[in-house]
Amino acid sequence: MAPSSAQAAAAATSTRVDIDVRAGLATVSDVAVGVNHAIWDSQLGTPAVSGLLNDAGVTMLRYPGGSYADIYHWEDHTAPGGYVAPDTDFDTFMAGAQATGAEPMIIANYGTGTAEEAAAWVRYANITKGYDATYWTIGNENYGNGHYGSAWEADDHADKSPKEYAENVVAYAEAMKAVDPSIKIGAVLTMPGNWPDAIVGPGDQGSWNQEVLTRAGSVIDFVDVHWYPGGSTPAEALTKPAQIQDAVQLLKSQIHSYAGRSIGISMTETNVDTGRNTQPGALFLADVYSGLLAQGVFTVHWWNVHNGLGTVSEIEGQTDYGDYGLLSSGNCNADNSACQPPLNTPFAPYHALSLVGDLARPGDRFVGAGTNNPLVSAHAVRRANGDLAVLLINKDPDNSQTVSLNYHGFTPASGTPVVSAYGNGDDAVATGPAGTSSAQTLPAYGISLLTLKAQPTAGVAPKAPAQPTVTVTDRTATISWPATASGVKYEVYRQNGGASELWGETTGTSLTARNLDPGRRYTINVVARDGAGRLSPPSPPLTFTTGTPASSSCTVTFRDTNDWGNGYVGQVDIVNSGTRPTGSWTLTFDWPTGWQSLSSGWNATWTQEGRTVRVTSDASLAPGASTSVGFVGSYSGPNVLPSVFTLNGTICTTA
Repeated sequence: MAPSSAQAAAAATSTRVDIDVRAGLATVSDVAVGVNHAIWDSQLGTPAVSGLLNDAGVTMLRYPGGSYADIYHWEDHTAPGGYVAPDTDFDTFMAGAQATGAEPMIIANYGTGTAEEAAAWVRYANITKGYDATYWTIGNENYGNGHYGSAWEADDHADKSPKEYAENVVAYAEAMKAVDPSIKIGAVLTMPGNWPDAIVGPGDQGSWNQEVLTRAGSVIDFVDVHWYPGGSTPAEALTKPAQIQDAVQLLKSQIHSYAGRSIGISMTETNVDTGRNTQPGALFLADVYSGLLAQGVFTVHWWNVHNGLGTVSEIEGQTDYGDYGLLSSGNCNADNSACQPPLNTPFAPYHALSLVGDLARPGDRFVGAGTNNPLVSAHAVRRANGDLAVLLINKDPDNSQTVSLNYHGFTPASGTPVVSAYGNGDDAVATGPAGTSSAQTLPAYGISLLTLKAQPTAGVAPKAPAQPTVTVTDRTATISWPATASGVKYEVYRQNGGASELWGETTGTSLTARNLDPGRRYTINVVARDGAGRLSPPSPPLTFTTGTPASSSCTVTFRDTNDWGNGYVGQVDIVNSGTRPTGSWTLTFDWPTGWQSLSSGWNATWTQEGRTVRVTSDASLAPGASTSVGFVGSYSGPNVLPSVFTLNGTICTTA
């Protein structure tokens, strides 16, 4: 859909977008695009709903619906204390899933159920009925059972600790896999930066995630998280997707640390607090699904298909019904002063979902994309046939964007690209030729999906290198990979948004990068280039963090000693490991993210400028002497702890 002349005339900002096919991210799974179904929804499994979900490219459906899962008994289709709509039983759900062309994600009842009940469900689903239901999670938001204070999730267990949940996950997994060893079991975790992440409850040895992963990590196949990042205004809500990369990396780090292995991640609930049915919800959905899938989350689910009328408001000229659903429930408020559109009318996020479903097709692969404008997001996917799909999201409600597109490792074929677009107040996605491969106009609050053909090349490109490995110090990284073929040259690229940095090239199978920053996270890919200049697809991404010096004149130990979900007490122990007194000293460190800040500090003078924190004292430290200082830190997103400290300008060893 080409922008109207009025939209084009309103363009006030130029944005640069870079896309780098050498920067390989995650491959799209067969179940990537998901939504939630609920047993209170009378439209569950109907042909109209299944058709709409199929049209949107939905490949996974979750059942029986959020917190209802922990009161739901599948055999008699009851949920004591809750409403169950007619014709929403498991077989009806499965018929709807099959009509949609989607795999099920089934939630076993942990709160009021048993391992035996769950195992019987597996037997019915996969042995009796032959549904081949692979994915099963044990409960829903079970950390909300009152153990940390707030209680919204049913839980009949006398012990509501994460230890008890983990022990039951082991029992459920054993019972369910005894029936069908091919199923995959998921355990409920918290998303880093969301309550009660990092809180240690009464009697616990660690946080919810630490306890569950340590005790049940060996028996589960994936972890399941939810993400409602909030935001009191549309503008604030639309900044939250910038937290995704840090949040997912923190979660992967927790999995590796406490379970000792790689485990898949599902995100089975997300939504926005403001603009749920209008363009902010659509922009948020497109950005969040794409961002999570690019980082390797294997499925992302919107809450919900239908949910019902909430608080009615007007956002950017459109009526928003405060409804968590993708589709209208067709209901009115108590005095009939506000009524939704007819039943099953798609809201704006549905249309964004359809664009994501077209972008993220099973087997395709996300590649690097970035912009120079915080109000414009870009995501890109390389198709198996070599085509490139680029999703552009303009979060500016007032200004359209003149977008220049720049490609790295990819040359688009000549011709006008096909563009599918959805704008504020539109009734549907419109598709047609528009702009050029190098320039597009993106309307205010608009979403556009470009599909570009690759310029044909003769011959066959080399195969992608396999997974690289790395050995790191504070300043170097030695990267190694298996050989792909003879006669090729390998190039190592560091991901940097949409324009990767070439670290080096070699005909061998290892390369050492030098002069790196201590304590910094890097992601790299290896590509192979043959004698004719043909470039292979990129290797799987490798993410690593450099260390701190093995020896230094100072040593720092940092600990988070008490956390309450949006703030914590940090303790910093400083040792003079050198041979001379420090004299008056200054310790500095940088917050890794923009949503962290210093609230107060003690045992020294604390100040913050930008992201840099300075701690000063006139008390000299003799060789071998130590001191401890502390602070209260605040955060409103994933709390990536600082890891690099300098004392009087010298980088310290971090213990």
